[in-house]
Amino acid sequence: MFMKMTLRNAGNIRDFPFAPRMTVVNSGPMNVDLGIWGKLTRIVIGLLFIAALGLLWQCYLPNIKQNERMRRNSLSLDTQIQKEEATQKQLKASIDTLRYDTNAVERLAREKLRYAKPGETVVVFESPTNQVTR
Repeated sequence: MFMKMTLRNAGNIRDFPFAPRMTVVNSGPMNVDLGIWGKLTRIVIGLLFIAALGLLWQCYLPNIKQNERMRRNSLSLDTQIQKEEATQKQLKASIDTLRYDTNAVERLAREKLRYAKPGETVVVFESPTNQVTR
């Protein structure tokens, strides 16, 4: 008739045959004044939160600085690429001019190599040297 109840197969205190009958009234959340310890606990939790944020900041700060350095480097490389593309465009125009324009080749040979056609005389103007004598 009586079933032997142990803690293993007991689901509720009411399952015990000789347990007193109790009624629990839900009165809502209870506010217990812990005095100074409640305030200190809140302060410690707040300080731990701030310390955790500081630790995260310290962990990610080198990555943020590296990202800034890499962005600056990328921008400087982009400007260098634009300059090199402009130089490439200018050199390609010079190559096309020398390839297809015989007058440009002749002018360049006269200026740089001081060539002349048969019967012409080459006159070279040199800039004066600025030597100050005392």
